[in-house]
Amino acid sequence: MEIRDYLRAVRRHWWIALVTVMVSLGLTTVVTLRAQPRYAATVTFFVTTPNQGVSEAYQGGIFMQQRVKSYVDLLQSDRLAQSVVAKSQLGLTVDEVRSRITASTVRDTVLLQGTIVDTDATRALKLTEAVAARFVELVKAVETPPEGRTPPIKVEVIGGPRVGSTPVYPEPVRNFALGTLIGLIAGLGLVVLRTKLDTRLRDAISLQRVTGSPLLGEIPFDTTARHAPLIVGDAATTPRAEAIRKLRTNLRFVDVHEPARVIAVTSALQGEGKTTISCNLAIALAEAGWRVALVDADLRRPKVAEYLNMESTVGLTDVLLGDVQVGDVVQRWGDKSLLVLPSGSTPPNPSELLGSKAMADLLVMLRESADIVVIDTAPLGSVTDGVVVAVQADGALLISQHGRTDRGQVSAAAQALQSVSVRLLGCVLNMAKLGKAEAYRYENYKIEVPAARSASSGTRAKRGSTVGPDRADDDTQTLTRLPR
Repeated sequence: MEIRDYLRAVRRHWWIALVTVMVSLGLTTVVTLRAQPRYAATVTFFVTTPNQGVSEAYQGGIFMQQRVKSYVDLLQSDRLAQSVVAKSQLGLTVDEVRSRITASTVRDTVLLQGTIVDTDATRALKLTEAVAARFVELVKAVETPPEGRTPPIKVEVIGGPRVGSTPVYPEPVRNFALGTLIGLIAGLGLVVLRTKLDTRLRDAISLQRVTGSPLLGEIPFDTTARHAPLIVGDAATTPRAEAIRKLRTNLRFVDVHEPARVIAVTSALQGEGKTTISCNLAIALAEAGWRVALVDADLRRPKVAEYLNMESTVGLTDVLLGDVQVGDVVQRWGDKSLLVLPSGSTPPNPSELLGSKAMADLLVMLRESADIVVIDTAPLGSVTDGVVVAVQADGALLISQHGRTDRGQVSAAAQALQSVSVRLLGCVLNMAKLGKAEAYRYENYKIEVPAARSASSGTRAKRGSTVGPDRADDDTQTLTRLPR
């Protein structure tokens, strides 16, 4: 994954980072409120040595700076803690005293600072006083020569002991800042982990990479599509309808030197919207003036006739079996140059029927009679019907649903087509998320259709008329006589 993929994932799953930050802040609040306050008392020591001249003073200063560093350990030693416990009535053990003492030196000076932290401010001050007194005595005892001469080093208290009025722990500002940072890092980590583990297709770029084919369209998610799947009537002015028209344009110009006239529409899984896109693509092509034939070749779960409100009892299956002629069962849809061949009865051997010579002859007839033939086929991940039909077409259009199809499943579907040398025209991401900016631009630029005209179009769209000797005139009894 590239950096922009991670940024896109963070933008998509920003709520995960927000939740982790809120949880982290909640835990930080609990810990901060339940933490016992601690107070710090400090004392500062000044270390000196007798000298008689500038040279001696300089050498003595260098010596003192080196010596003071060893006093840090001495201030935190067991010997000092034992002395404090023995001569003070604070009710603390040696380990408790030693654990409360920290020492540090002031850089490039002979100053030594001791800090005592305790949950009781009064006890912290008393302990600091006892430590200061015992430390001066301890240094004097350690540095006094055996002969009883004057010690070469002298330690004096020049600051403190004093205790702060506010606790040094907990620190709410630091805790909340740290909690926010930890929560944010954890949230971003979860987003990256989720992105790595989630193999579903969620953007067009990933779909292009997996299929190795151009992206011909992104059909936005429309809540009304479940009840009104066709782009007619009021739905003709929606972003979904405009995306179908864009797909129509891209499909017609995907290869100007070898245009595809027979197009198999398929998908990796069932329920990704291939039938809806097949119907809408055929409608859009017919609206542009093309003579279009829509064939429902999904003989296992046919839906074209249901979407177009047509009779599906007799259709493709019966034509392939030789029971009827295609001109007797093909139906005109609405007032457009769109003919529909429904699936007909469900056969026991769909794959063999679709791969038969009768199917090949039918496609030749349709190719001669229509400008474009759109074939709705079965999903590639379930059965081989889709591949059988796609081999006989000029190319295939692969449909994938946003957030549902796995990368491996789409890759397997594309490989199934490529393994039999099917020309993969491109891919379509269905039910994609439409950005607010894009939706806003479309709303400002769309054409408002008058209500009366929209209603009449919707009424005509719901009608399907059978093209046959009993239902139409002589000019539409056969496919070859379909007018432009």
